[in-house]
Amino acid sequence: MKIIFMGTPDFAVPSLDILVKQGYDVVAVVTATDKMGGRGGKKVLTSAVKRYAVDHDIPVLQPKNLKAPDFVETLRSYHADLQIVVAFRMLPEVVWAMPPHGTYNLHGSLLPRYRGAAPIHWAVINGDKNTGVTTFKLKHEIDTGNILLQRSMPIAETDTTGTVHDQMMQLGAEVVLETVQLIEAGNPAFTPQDESQVSKAPKLYHDTCKIDWDDTVDNIYDKIRGLNPFPTAWTTLDDIELKIYWADRDTTPHQETPGTISSDHKRYLRVAARDGYLYLKDVKLSGKRRMPITDLLNGLKWDAVKMK
Repeated sequence: MKIIFMGTPDFAVPSLDILVKQGYDVVAVVTATDKMGGRGGKKVLTSAVKRYAVDHDIPVLQPKNLKAPDFVETLRSYHADLQIVVAFRMLPEVVWAMPPHGTYNLHGSLLPRYRGAAPIHWAVINGDKNTGVTTFKLKHEIDTGNILLQRSMPIAETDTTGTVHDQMMQLGAEVVLETVQLIEAGNPAFTPQDESQVSKAPKLYHDTCKIDWDDTVDNIYDKIRGLNPFPTAWTTLDDIELKIYWADRDTTPHQETPGTISSDHKRYLRVAARDGYLYLKDVKLSGKRRMPITDLLNGLKWDAVKMK
């Protein structure tokens, strides 16, 4: 089969790589357009998928408009039998309906749970004990197509979105390969999604990431690791934004107002939550580098104040 692969970030590369190494004919990749970035915005930044494709002599398409007639005709000229999508944009029907075997997407959850833009983040934020990946056949409504394959994986209490992401991209590659093998063999069996089990994973915004200290220790802990490494949980200290990458839990009961901090100014800083404390471990104060809490304390002198 001739395959068009669509994807952009590092997460998509193992799925592309496994197809190439298994000898499948990936006739082209479709990925994001190049951007300017780096210091002074003078460096051309290319996607991880593009870099892989260039290294393996695979043609690269980078459309700004997926409905543009020139792009659609170029895509059609490859006569692909199948399209695989991993961490890419929403596709118009003229694109996803093009190949005779259809277009299949790898999604980072056990659909219909966590439909949307940030499924890994929300699984960790919500304290889930497991998650997984799903391949499904695209149709009009986003993340609603019939399921072909699913594989689950555990989420440890010490996992972050970053560690789950890295494990999931390897599991996802295996499932993408199995998906292509089933389609090639001509015997894929589909399962409709159960609409009664739908949950959402909406895009994360800056305000979404702010910590409410009048919450449980467990909820705050899960939020911190669920937003690590990006976009990162945050609070304010004397009106300065403080990003928190990691904290330890302490469920010792207390009578302190949530948000109250205490510190020896050398080794620890703890913040009162509704039913215990969070000991901050890995932080970044606005305008400073990311650092262990001991480094931050060595440069500051605080009396008891409140997080906001």
